[in-house]
Amino acid sequence: MAICAPRPRHICFAATLAVVWAFRAIAHAPPAMTDKVSLRESTIAWSTVEYATRPDNGFVDGSLDLKTIVDRTFKTWVLENRYLKVTLLPEFGGRILSMIYKPTGHEQLYRTEVGVPYGMKAGNFYYDWMMVVGGIFPTFPDAEHGKTWLKPWNFRVVKETAEEITVSMSLTDDFVYAATPKQFNKGATEIEATYYVTLKAGRAALDTRAVLKNPHDKAIDYEYWTCTTLAPGSDPKHPETSGAAEIIAPIATYTTPRWSANIADGDASAGAAGHRFEKLRYFRNWPTMGIAYAAPDMQGGNFWGVINHDNEEGIIRIADNRLTRGLKMWTWGFPSFTNRKDARKEPNEAQPYVELWAGVSDQFFHSASLPGLGEVTIPETYSPTVGMSGVTEANDNILINFAADASGVNLQFFSIEPDTPLRVKLTRGDTVLFNDSVTADSKSGNGIFAALPAGHSGEPVRLTIATDEGKELIAAETTIK
Repeated sequence: MAICAPRPRHICFAATLAVVWAFRAIAHAPPAMTDKVSLRESTIAWSTVEYATRPDNGFVDGSLDLKTIVDRTFKTWVLENRYLKVTLLPEFGGRILSMIYKPTGHEQLYRTEVGVPYGMKAGNFYYDWMMVVGGIFPTFPDAEHGKTWLKPWNFRVVKETAEEITVSMSLTDDFVYAATPKQFNKGATEIEATYYVTLKAGRAALDTRAVLKNPHDKAIDYEYWTCTTLAPGSDPKHPETSGAAEIIAPIATYTTPRWSANIADGDASAGAAGHRFEKLRYFRNWPTMGIAYAAPDMQGGNFWGVINHDNEEGIIRIADNRLTRGLKMWTWGFPSFTNRKDARKEPNEAQPYVELWAGVSDQFFHSASLPGLGEVTIPETYSPTVGMSGVTEANDNILINFAADASGVNLQFFSIEPDTPLRVKLTRGDTVLFNDSVTADSKSGNGIFAALPAGHSGEPVRLTIATDEGKELIAAETTIK
């Protein structure tokens, strides 16, 4: 008889050498409704403690008042389809401020409830101070949040149809802050940056593209990082990273700056490569604030993100990490979650979120070179996930978590275009374990389990997910352990 394991979400089956019993835990979804994309202007209220800056963005000494909260209103733009509601904030850093996954109603990005300036005169940031807002945003041309995180970016609608909307936020580095700490560039690079954001009908993911242009005929040393502050599966009114958050990244080792070495206390050594990543991938194991870098870099792995194991919701960035080979990881430490206070009563910069960065160099203050009259383009896809405890492979069609051991084959997957009918095929050698149409479940995700006969350790199991018309969306192979 067939026994369905508890882990799968919707499809489970048992397989012997010749016989497959298939069971469906839910009926196929009804035919999909026609989707369309919309764009509208809006506003957002955001609070900070009281402070003041000069016209050059330098912090005014003595202006910080932690007991007074100031409510501010910003103009925003809202992109929306059946799956996502995305809020953009061009006038404060050109950022994607919010991404709500509508099938669950949960926020995927962190957003600070009350902004608190910090780091004044510590020499760590371009303007010699910082304040976290949250979301996803481009940072350049310097390390550590760059020099554009608080600047207004020019907003433009590039394409607007019912099937696709693309907008851009752009800024040119033609300004300077004379009192910047010594490790930052003193001049203006005049690099022209444009951040494109695209939402398509029927697509449960957001696509972005950062384009940097050098207008000069000489090469320019620069840094570019996409900063993401992630809080998947959280309350839209109070987004924060869960205590059950796990950093999902196909890396084995990490290093830390010397000042941040304490976050590696107790982690197993990987020799010259640094420390093994098994422990630090869990937010609960960060003892305090600090930086960790993928070591030596992403080594071509094309995804990373965070999964909240309280409800198995995640947010994953998919990109060519040969272009953005650096992965910088930051949190304030797990005490920011366990010791959190009412933000309006006790404002504090140390909040529970996981900050992941994608960089064209491997670490902060390691410059890259933009050739004379050169251009670099960095495409990215940001996909929510549901019902997945991990990710083993991903592309801009499908994310999968695929493994096999003596008990059987386990597959979890999330389709970025849930309306597209799929065909899933699993094979072990010439034996077909599963080959059937599957309807993607956008609210709970999809899972498949196949029991295997004993004695096949070391053999490969191959997966193919295609459209019903036969277009391959992803293919993978795993070994029975």
